[in-house]
Amino acid sequence: MKILVIQQKMIGDVLVSSILCDNLRKAYPKAQIDYMVYESTIAVLEGNTNFDHLILFKEKHRQSKWEYFKLIKSIRKEKYDVVIDAYSKLESWLIVLFSGAKQKISYWKKGRSFLYTDTVKRIQSSKTNLGLIIDQRLALLNPLHLNIELETFPKIYVNLKEQDFAISLFKSKGIDSSKKTIMLSIIGSGLDKTYPLEYMSQLIDFIADKGDVNLLLNYIPKQIDEATQIYNGCKESTKQKIYFSVLGKNIREFIAIMNQCDLIIGNDGGAINMAKALKKPSYIIFSPWIDKKGWATFEDGINHVSVHLKEFKPEIFEHKTDKIIKKETFSLYKEFHPELIIPSLDTFLERHLK
Repeated sequence: MKILVIQQKMIGDVLVSSILCDNLRKAYPKAQIDYMVYESTIAVLEGNTNFDHLILFKEKHRQSKWEYFKLIKSIRKEKYDVVIDAYSKLESWLIVLFSGAKQKISYWKKGRSFLYTDTVKRIQSSKTNLGLIIDQRLALLNPLHLNIELETFPKIYVNLKEQDFAISLFKSKGIDSSKKTIMLSIIGSGLDKTYPLEYMSQLIDFIADKGDVNLLLNYIPKQIDEATQIYNGCKESTKQKIYFSVLGKNIREFIAIMNQCDLIIGNDGGAINMAKALKKPSYIIFSPWIDKKGWATFEDGINHVSVHLKEFKPEIFEHKTDKIIKKETFSLYKEFHPELIIPSLDTFLERHLK
């Protein structure tokens, strides 16, 4: 049996959809399971043995029709029995159409059902704390009627070399590992997913005042100006606890560093999803334009907690379309004062800084 899983999207999506491979391997231990992803996302999949081959969708496949055609041809040559399309966009439709697979599974979309032998409707509300995104992915397995207890938690694997790297880095930077170390996801993938910088400084001050902790900041080099602004907005006593230059040069180094931390706090995004896969407690601040029910995964009010402005000020979202909310993101963010967040953040810290 040969199975292809398609998930061409961002790191968080690729990580979540890896549970499809985990469950397929559990159900069909002798099957060939291949996973198609964007080349830029493979770092979160290293060490996962639940798929046989990664098929990389590269930039050249977007830029060149000939390269795209060659990719389709190579997939058809594999003669897959089952294709599961978790992406379901134009890039994957043609791959599915010409795959030659006997069973083709994806989400139901008006006018697209002819591409697939089996479609499932996207679940709009979750009855579990797994999170909507997890429930939706697992639903893609329903047409296969797997007789197994489903794996629901995406995993990231850290090897011994990476563990040694992070331990050595902490020692070289003078980070006392006997203290709790908190990773702060201070900047989102875009400014429209980034809690206002001056507010973030205030939250970091509050966190620093809670105890004798190490604080690491997650940002990428092109975000240095925003990161510096947040750092400069903190109290001097807070700055003494921040290790500003402890950064990973790439995603695998970030994963190794995160693995040495005790918890993560900050903006929703890939860093949070990776931390969760490492089984680290998380406290997430969602952007006003993001519907948190999708990505508030494994939320239990204890190990995983999240906040959204709509929970505090539902009236300012009334009679506004998603398009208007997104357009007003920055003004809505200004309404999300630290005072609204601090009570639940305090409870979270009390529990995890013991």
